[in-house]
Amino acid sequence: MSVNSKLPAAKSIMTRRAVGAAFALIAILASPVLTAAQTAVPPGATTAPAAAPASPPASPPASPAASPPAAAAPAAITLPRDLSPWGMFMAADIVVKAVMVGLAFASVLTWTIWLAKLLELARASGRLRRGIAAIGAARTWDDARAQLGASGGVAPLLREADAELQLSVEAAGAHAVSPDGVKERIASRFERAEAAAGRAMMRGTSILATVGATAPFVGLFGTVWGIMNSFIGISKAHTTNLAVVAPGIAEALLATALGLVAAIPAVVMYNFFSRWIAGYRALNADATASIMRLVSRELERGAFDRRRRGVAAAE
Repeated sequence: MSVNSKLPAAKSIMTRRAVGAAFALIAILASPVLTAAQTAVPPGATTAPAAAPASPPASPPASPAASPPAAAAPAAITLPRDLSPWGMFMAADIVVKAVMVGLAFASVLTWTIWLAKLLELARASGRLRRGIAAIGAARTWDDARAQLGASGGVAPLLREADAELQLSVEAAGAHAVSPDGVKERIASRFERAEAAAGRAMMRGTSILATVGATAPFVGLFGTVWGIMNSFIGISKAHTTNLAVVAPGIAEALLATALGLVAAIPAVVMYNFFSRWIAGYRALNADATASIMRLVSRELERGAFDRRRRGVAAAE
């Protein structure tokens, strides 16, 4: 056999050996996988154990000692404060409490002024009406003085006019009293008397105006302060749970409610008394007009000249 004939046989032998080595290497590498596949549980058997963890095993009956932790969870969200108005006031911050007390005092003061001014204006208006009727029924100056007496709605006006008439008669001396001068001086006295009466009736109403204008803002200050404290409590508790937020906000809003309770009646009362006092001033003007008409009639009749002559004769 020649050398050329031996080469293909050698190549075929080497090829067979290489293929056998490759198959042996593949078998070695695949043997762990096959071993794991053979030792694994079949698919039908794997579903049953897998389903077992899905349903938790039946737990033994809870013992009395294990039940308190389960009941302690709802207690953590229970509102710890009484949310009635008194409870909110007692749980509020000291600044909010001071605001609430001030607004409550302003409300009590408002209603006290309302009662006092109501009685005062009713009494004064009734006296003025009766005095105007008495002056209208009087025929002479002396009759008016006798009917009205020393007190009454128009008695101060009558005293002012009588004092000026006395001074005018004394100043005239032997001369006749000047009607125009007397009327002018009496009108000047009446003007000041009316202004004084109006100021007396307005006394106390400025407090109503102040309460009506400032009480809502004072209540708003208490609300802002309370809400600020609520946000501070939220930051400390690290939660936005309604049980934590609601009490502080409710206490803060109570201050605004008290501000409105104090302000709304004060504004209504101030407007009511302003209209009534305007009517009272109109009654004062009617009383002064009635007195001026009576004085004018007496001057035309010369009654004050006769009084002047009587004073001169007595001297």
